[in-house]
Amino acid sequence: MSNSSTMSPNGDVMSPLIHPLVQRALADGYSKPKKVTMDQMLEKYCGEFGWWQFSHFILTSLAWALEGIHTMVMIFADREPEFRCLTNRCDSTVKTVCGLEPGSWEWTGGVKSSTVSEFGLICGHKYKVGLVQSLFFAGCMIGAGVFGHLSDSKLGRKGSLTIVCILNAIFGCLTAFSTDYWTYTLIRLLSGFSTGGTGLCAFVLATEPVGQSWRGVAGMSTFYFFSAGIAMLSAIAYFFQSWRSLYIASSVPSVMLVILVLPFLHESPRWCLVRGKVDEAMKIMRTIAKSNGKHLPDGVVLALDSEVNDDDSPDTQSESKEAPNGSLLDVLRLPLTRFRLFLAVAINFFCSVVYYGLSLNAVNLGTNLYLNVTLNAVAEMPAYLITALVLDRLGRKPLAIWTMWFSGIFCLAGALMKGHGTWKVVRMVCGVLGIFGMAGTYNLLFVYSMELFPTVVRNAALGCATQASQMGAILAPLVVVLGGGIPFAVFAVCGIAGGLLVMYLPETLNRPLYDTMAGMEEAEAEKPSILS
Repeated sequence: MSNSSTMSPNGDVMSPLIHPLVQRALADGYSKPKKVTMDQMLEKYCGEFGWWQFSHFILTSLAWALEGIHTMVMIFADREPEFRCLTNRCDSTVKTVCGLEPGSWEWTGGVKSSTVSEFGLICGHKYKVGLVQSLFFAGCMIGAGVFGHLSDSKLGRKGSLTIVCILNAIFGCLTAFSTDYWTYTLIRLLSGFSTGGTGLCAFVLATEPVGQSWRGVAGMSTFYFFSAGIAMLSAIAYFFQSWRSLYIASSVPSVMLVILVLPFLHESPRWCLVRGKVDEAMKIMRTIAKSNGKHLPDGVVLALDSEVNDDDSPDTQSESKEAPNGSLLDVLRLPLTRFRLFLAVAINFFCSVVYYGLSLNAVNLGTNLYLNVTLNAVAEMPAYLITALVLDRLGRKPLAIWTMWFSGIFCLAGALMKGHGTWKVVRMVCGVLGIFGMAGTYNLLFVYSMELFPTVVRNAALGCATQASQMGAILAPLVVVLGGGIPFAVFAVCGIAGGLLVMYLPETLNRPLYDTMAGMEEAEAEKPSILS
């Protein structure tokens, strides 16, 4: 009879059923491997934010620029072009072509310069421009939920990001071949569906391999790429004046990302761990350690946070554990995460109404459109920088409260200002300061929301919060059309109410990212005794 056992270097007999990691650990003289969480392994052995995390973060966050491009392209494609008079029967002093005699005027850039001029979205049909915008954000809301679930399940973070980037390129190019308004509206809805999952998947993939002490700053830095994408869009739109050529040109970056960047990205080791792919997660962690100039001993093994303190012997562990399943239903089933989810949804909704609403008001400066969009994008960057610098000093909770209240107070001041003369300039300043405050909040909420939920349901919860943000984006234009001081008053209420709701959330500064629902529930249950 053949011998089925394996001899170790020390002459011991080891069963072939023992996991290879355990065999190496025994061969190196360890009695049994040390089980650590992802955060512990990054902190002690691999490095929390070394060269590997830096390059991975930069490459992954490029997808945020794509979201900025595909979201804001409507500003240029759906703009109302300038017109010029052809006959004396045309009044050149009016600001709209409504009421002018047909044939007495023409579009300055030609009929095909924008969707408004080509599809006749003027006068009584002007509402259709807002309809396209609302349906795009409705698509974003649906896509955020769908791809949030898919990235938590079998597709993974990288797989979901690859699919949405491919869809962005396809739908962007198809938009350019729209034959009528309703075809254009349908394809923009589909574009919103893919765009809604882009930033979500990129954010989680970029930040999950980052250590606890650097995660907040790294997460908040993703929005620089979003603003840079908007600024880049202004340059693209300047050179491609026709809306059809603009959609094709704005889709090229998505194609480049799929071909030149995504093949070189790694899957999230956290996702591999919670899906039971321990070997793949350990392989990525060894790559991280090697790239960062660190050493990961063979006697250290990744484990879920709920398993680190288990008394089960690792000698009997199989190569792939059963993956813990998590969904939005699991979030709603547990009172702790259900309460957090409801608060995150409401806060993200209020923030989105203010952010997008104030952004729409800012375009009414009466200057060059391309310059306006660029300045709006650049103006948000100081808010991102300041928020990132104080994030780990003040904490997530107080920073979220004060940035929302900062925006709400200036919106309230804007609502009390008159809309003419010098007061009109003061109101504009109040709007700019309101955007400044809410841009910091919008950035912070991604980091804060991510840290409120365990890995197994993180993308599903983030997807739900993102859906709430998209609902706020859908409703923001309806608030803006009310005119006068009413929009500022609504934005003030949303900002102040959002800050009050944040007060009921826990502080997540220097808290670990939990892997499972059970691990988070156990740790949170121990907090009162620890504090006492």
